[in-house]
Amino acid sequence: MAARQRELTPDRSARHLFGAELRGHRERAGMSLARLAEVVPSSRSHLARIEVAEYMIPPELPAHLDAAFGTDGLFGKLYALARREVHPDKYRRRMELETRARAIACYAGQLVPGLLQTEDYARALFRVSNPKATVNEIEEKVAARMGRQALLRATPSPHLSVILDEASLRRPVGGAGVMRAQLARLMGLVDTPDSVIQVLPYEHGEHPLMGGTLDLLRLDDGTEVAYEESIDTGQLLEDTETVMARIQAYDLLRAYALSPTQTAAFIRSVMEELTP
Repeated sequence: MAARQRELTPDRSARHLFGAELRGHRERAGMSLARLAEVVPSSRSHLARIEVAEYMIPPELPAHLDAAFGTDGLFGKLYALARREVHPDKYRRRMELETRARAIACYAGQLVPGLLQTEDYARALFRVSNPKATVNEIEEKVAARMGRQALLRATPSPHLSVILDEASLRRPVGGAGVMRAQLARLMGLVDTPDSVIQVLPYEHGEHPLMGGTLDLLRLDDGTEVAYEESIDTGQLLEDTETVMARIQAYDLLRAYALSPTQTAAFIRSVMEELTP
């Protein structure tokens, strides 16, 4: 029995409209996904996910679709809209892409990234961000954040590269005791086969990533995406040109950061300054 096709929602976004047009033209041409995969440079599974807007549209695909269906640039025009569009399910999709990442690079300006937080550190942040939240609500969020860290223990695990602004280490989130435990957690990940942490000191001054956080994900198929976050908003970036600009900014920042050995000494000095 053939699997039931997912319902399309072309009115949801340009990406969804692209997928709906793809399925419509494919079916009118009497082509299966497998047959179309023989004509264009994409696998059957990828085409199926593109139709329901669950997979990024490869930049070379629209021209091949226009050639295959004789659509006179239709898919190229839809792609031009979709590539600049903020993904409507950015938070859910960010989590999905993170589980597929083979390499993760993070810049954090004010806080330790969620993937590296201890329970008490995360708990303090959730408590202050929503003072009206119940204990159960906070604990659910803490559990979700700790569960997200399971990908670092997976086999194989993604390689993690982190640049921490000095501010993220100096601010004692949760108090001295909680912060010392958080810094100790970082110490164990500064230089391992699966992780590298570097500190960007205050003395470096201004830089292009100030004012937020940045995650760069290299996926299992070689695709690279970026995720930017401010106080309570986030944006998933999948356009190749934009992502490359963020990668270049991150690489430049890494060149100015302390080495892992210097970073370990720096974190140790901050721990010693904290009163137990």
